Amino acid sequence: MNTCGFLTERQIQVLRLRRRGLSQEEVAEILGTTRSNVSILERRAMQNIDRALATLKQWKMIQAPVAVRIPEGTDLFALPGIIFREADARGLKLPVNSIDILAKLKEIAPHLTRRRLIERSFDIYVTEDGEIYVEEIDESKAV
Repeated sequence: MNTCGFLTERQIQVLRLRRRGLSQEEVAEILGTTRSNVSILERRAMQNIDRALATLKQWKMIQAPVAVRIPEGTDLFALPGIIFREADARGLKLPVNSIDILAKLKEIAPHLTRRRLIERSFDIYVTEDGEIYVEEIDESKAV
């Protein structure tokens, strides 16, 4: 592993060459390896990137000053008010408006709503910068 992240130097080389538009065979030739090895390096690099992104998302949710559980059956249009009340209780002025919140929810979790209703409970997190994250509640694991 390199000292700055979760990718090996070889994975970084492969990703850089692939980003330039080279095929796996062309990358293999440049690096003196097989296409199969390049494929494995690329796949593992992408898995590492996905894990790093998921970890970063979790960290941002942990730090988010606004965290609210939204129960199934909630009116979608009540959601911004719920979030703003939580922010107000914490003395925060969020850099988002009601439309931003609803649009972001539709973008990142469209399957959680149907018409104007929340179909499945979820937790919503809003950072001081206005980033919005959603975490579905697995009812089978709920205590």
